[in-house]
Amino acid sequence: CAPGANPPPPSPKPTPRRCHHHCRRRRARPLEAQPPGDTTVVSAAMICAISGEVPEDPVLSTNSGLLFERRLIQRYIEDHGKCPVTKEELAMDDLVTVKTNKIPKPRPLQAASVPGLLGMFQNEWDALMLSNFALEQQLHTARQELSHALYQHDAACRVIARLKKERDESRTLLAQAERQIPISAAGPAPVAAVTNGKRALEDEVGPDGKKIRPGINPVIIDELTECNSVLSAQRKKRQVPPSLAPIDALERYTQISSHPLHKTNKPGILSIDIHHSKDIIATGGIDTNAVLFDRPSGQVLCTLTDHSKKITSLKFVPRDELLITGSADKTVRVWQGNEDGSYGCRHTMRDHGAEVEAVTVHASQKYFATASRDSTWCFYDISTGSCLTQVGEASGQDGYTSAAFHPDGLILGTGTSEGVIKIWDVKSQARVAKFEGEVGHVGTVTAMSFSENGYFLATAALDGVKLWDLRKLRNFRTLSPYDPDTPTSSVEFDFSGSYIAVAGSDIRGLPSGQCQDGMESCQDVTRFIRHRESDIGEVRGRCQVCGCRFHGPQPARIRAPWR
Repeated sequence: CAPGANPPPPSPKPTPRRCHHHCRRRRARPLEAQPPGDTTVVSAAMICAISGEVPEDPVLSTNSGLLFERRLIQRYIEDHGKCPVTKEELAMDDLVTVKTNKIPKPRPLQAASVPGLLGMFQNEWDALMLSNFALEQQLHTARQELSHALYQHDAACRVIARLKKERDESRTLLAQAERQIPISAAGPAPVAAVTNGKRALEDEVGPDGKKIRPGINPVIIDELTECNSVLSAQRKKRQVPPSLAPIDALERYTQISSHPLHKTNKPGILSIDIHHSKDIIATGGIDTNAVLFDRPSGQVLCTLTDHSKKITSLKFVPRDELLITGSADKTVRVWQGNEDGSYGCRHTMRDHGAEVEAVTVHASQKYFATASRDSTWCFYDISTGSCLTQVGEASGQDGYTSAAFHPDGLILGTGTSEGVIKIWDVKSQARVAKFEGEVGHVGTVTAMSFSENGYFLATAALDGVKLWDLRKLRNFRTLSPYDPDTPTSSVEFDFSGSYIAVAGSDIRGLPSGQCQDGMESCQDVTRFIRHRESDIGEVRGRCQVCGCRFHGPQPARIRAPWR
């Protein structure tokens, strides 16, 4: 355009083109405003500011305008009281619920094809195997911890049991020491104890580690000697009573009653004794119980259950209303009778190291002796329950299975498991006689009994009954009432010395009349009691005509050695 010329007129604005669909481009209109109070949101692009996922229960913060999952922001506000993003103060009242349409979650892309499904299954299987492996590891760890805990518990129980045993032994030693104090004070001076041929003072300990007993002091020896003199003088004046039951009366004996006193799951009576003044029968059984039975009323007075094993022997001490029991649990117990007929344990002695097989009471009823399978016998004071002496031979290996005091009280007889019979002097605790070898028994000596005349001794074993003359120390009669396979379980003289009761597979009575030359003949008189083969025990009785006594394990026969 030349200078000074007029500018050309402006060109007109181009008209908007139409697309090939012949439509005009539409302008995007703004979103219409929502009415106040309406929190409905059309858009679904909502992400929680905490988890980064679409919330199931969304809430909106009025302070920051952020969107949260309700449970997450509620827990965060309870812990911190602030907004997790802006760190401003935030309360639950500042949150507004956002209403959304319930749209089902779309299927993941992996579930849209078979390979994807296989991959999902493989992942699930791997996760299951890993979880199973973790559970097995936890189980193994728990087993190890349980095993360790059980081992510690067992060790603790063993320690507790050992401590209890030591405590009980300490209490027993303390009780024995307390009981021995008055005994030591009664004597003029400490007296040496005699055990196995060695002497020691009361508080010393022997080479085998066992306590040396206080011994039988001179005061007790004088008492035993005086008792012997009185009984010997009475025996010389004693005559056979005219009311003695004749043989034909014994033949008419029959059973009048039967009483099951012990447990049926452990049947058997091993020992029996009679309190004659009160007519009370005491029985000791395999069931570890001692039963006191009142014969006139037919009622059980009481059952003593403190022993843990079978009761092998028991004896009454009528003077003080006492009962002494020996058991296979290695203990001896002294029971005190009460006015109501019951008995309570007064003393418990644990001096033996093996089963206590026999209990025998001294004629003075102040002392008693026990014999055990530990090859020792003990001499006790009944009033204090203390063991005055415990005697055993150094070379002795045979356990004692029976014992009995001589009627005078200065001689004690013991029988062993090897058929040996030993006679002891109580005052010196020395063995004065021994019957063994060809003249002795075969098998265990199960019982022994001294005749009231003081001259004869009867012993029972597997091979039968042997009668011994204590003046000549010889066997002058052997009785074999049973076959070789049936042992003789018990034997005893009656109080008059006229009969012997023998017990084995049945009970037999042997009238044993006296003559100047001793026992001349022996024959069965009657078989007056028969038990079942399952009965195992000892039977005692008293003749209602003359008052003579008899006893023996299982049924027995009464025999007449002389007539």
